[in-house]
Amino acid sequence: MPDDVDVQRKMVAILRVLGESSEPLGAQRIGTRLEEQGVYLSERAVRYHLKIMDERGLTEGGQAGRMITEKGRAELEDALVSDKVGFVVAKIDQLAYRTTFDLETGAGDVIVNVSLVPNEHFERALRLMLPVFEAGSCMSDLVAVAREGEEVGGVVPAGITAIATVCSVTLNGVLLRNRIPVESRFGGLLEIRNGKPLRFVELVSYAGSSLDPLEIFITGKLTQVRDASATGRGKVGASFRDIPSIALGRALELIERMKGYHLNGVMAVGDPSQPLLEVPVPLDRVGLVVIGGLTPTGALVEGGVPVLNRAMATAVEFKQLRPVWML
Repeated sequence: MPDDVDVQRKMVAILRVLGESSEPLGAQRIGTRLEEQGVYLSERAVRYHLKIMDERGLTEGGQAGRMITEKGRAELEDALVSDKVGFVVAKIDQLAYRTTFDLETGAGDVIVNVSLVPNEHFERALRLMLPVFEAGSCMSDLVAVAREGEEVGGVVPAGITAIATVCSVTLNGVLLRNRIPVESRFGGLLEIRNGKPLRFVELVSYAGSSLDPLEIFITGKLTQVRDASATGRGKVGASFRDIPSIALGRALELIERMKGYHLNGVMAVGDPSQPLLEVPVPLDRVGLVVIGGLTPTGALVEGGVPVLNRAMATAVEFKQLRPVWML
């Protein structure tokens, strides 16, 4: 018989799959999605674990499939720390692989963050975010809005409006589709001076983190997004990544082409094997500094607007996005 820790880890993996789905999933579909995450369980094994989870009140459903319960979501939040460590970097890789956006056709899926705002605060939220978008302190000025009962990374709860912003993982996905592997190293708090990146004042390794660092900086009110946008001086969330030196020319070409689709989050590009903004880079690699896709929502927290951010929430079709100015 499997030990308790082994069973717990498999149940956590299943809960993650169910937590990301807005519809009931059967054992076969759960098994397929687990394989995409590098977890291999037979359909019979999935059913075995679902039976245990049903008995514990973590899942519910019937012939149409299972859905996660509120108790299941709480269990997922309290999952073993050892299982969570490294989860962020693994999720980045999974979502990069799911990015299908094609620079030739302008079609395909991009990755978005989802921010949940109470309906009565939505108009003020927009007023706070618009200056950030205008200053270019964003991965993209394209967004999607979903009202209660609609779906974006799950069903939007009653009394809530969901705002989807383009996640910087989309850059990883576009480069990967063009055979350029990206290593996501750190999430950090980046100091801006005279409108340009100066240095990182905080850095958290994705590989050693159980939570998205940029989400933490925003929730912890450590950003100065509004100041950075208005005066060119402040602190914003950003990530540090690197690519093979040999791919630099091609990467720069792709980054430039992305701008034509309102995808423009690269703040700085380094030289081969040289530090970038005081962050060391491995031999034969080039550093990239990319602004956090959640940056506009930092203005909400700073302005006292209640918001629940879900970084790297889901993939959506690019055509579903529209300029924030059209809202």
